[in-house]
Amino acid sequence: MEYRQLGASGLQVPVLSFGTATFGGSNDFFKAWGSTQAAEATRLVDLCLDAGVNFFDTADIYSDGLAEEILGKAIAGKRDKLIISTKATFTFGKAPNNQGSSRFHLLKQIEGSLKRLNTDYIDVYHMHGFDGNTPVEETMRTLDDLIQSGKVRYIAASNFSGWHLMKSLGVADKYGWNRYVAHQVYYSLANREYEWELMPLGIDQKVGAIVWSPLAAGRLGGKYRRNQPVPKDSRVAQGGSPVPETALQENIFYNTIDALDAVAAETGKTIAQVAINWLLQRPTVSSIIIGARNEEQLKQNLGAVGWSLTTDQLKKLDAASEVPTIYPYWHQRQNLTLNPPPKFY
Repeated sequence: MEYRQLGASGLQVPVLSFGTATFGGSNDFFKAWGSTQAAEATRLVDLCLDAGVNFFDTADIYSDGLAEEILGKAIAGKRDKLIISTKATFTFGKAPNNQGSSRFHLLKQIEGSLKRLNTDYIDVYHMHGFDGNTPVEETMRTLDDLIQSGKVRYIAASNFSGWHLMKSLGVADKYGWNRYVAHQVYYSLANREYEWELMPLGIDQKVGAIVWSPLAAGRLGGKYRRNQPVPKDSRVAQGGSPVPETALQENIFYNTIDALDAVAAETGKTIAQVAINWLLQRPTVSSIIIGARNEEQLKQNLGAVGWSLTTDQLKKLDAASEVPTIYPYWHQRQNLTLNPPPKFY
């Protein structure tokens, strides 16, 4: 397993990490992802460790805390071998203060996560989304305090806009507080908007990307084909997709599937493995979160590493998946000397 440095931190993480949103299935949304319980979760954790994947990602809201509880049981006796990531910010409970990135909410949620995970510390603590109501200074000071207390080792953002992330980094720098070392983002061959602003920001500020849903909620898994209905057993059909249909441009999406088919045939790999391997060649990407409902899916996803697409294959996939840019990016691309794009090859 290849390991990469997480942003500007000294932490080395495997290029593949395991996402636990499939653990629990306590409500309709997460049940569509999966309903893995403790015994099977323990087996999946062991398979990951055998493959060199020691980075496990969860969140307080995944199945209303049940995913954290199951992960806590699955890692019993193994904590010193693992890197654990969890998140807060989204609504957890009914009271007005049970959401956001306020000091009140974060101090409450970190204690809950530590208890559910049965651990004394979190390796990477994410703000699951940006809180536009709480002052950035309050959030960053609270996170710095959590690091100083030993309950958190590194902090990260998730699903931030460019200005959200840059303002947070600026505030941390102004006061000498710990800054975000990573940004958990949606990025896939089906949606490449991450490249427009967040990737250049990550390069400039040395913020590593941890990619969620690299297969676009299963759409790049090999079951989706032009002029065919959405598979009934898919997460999309069951209402569990975090990536909306409106985010996809149908013709470009199926052109991308065609290109994936061609490259998969050339490499002898699956479409899903090719789609994940493409991401591993992109700047800023530190780790890609893979999920699995069962051992077979996990083993297939683990097969995305240990080899690399050729430059010609990367270019073929890039050309098929390219979408028109929005303003101001199309204007900036009129002068690539002033605004050089990230180098992919």
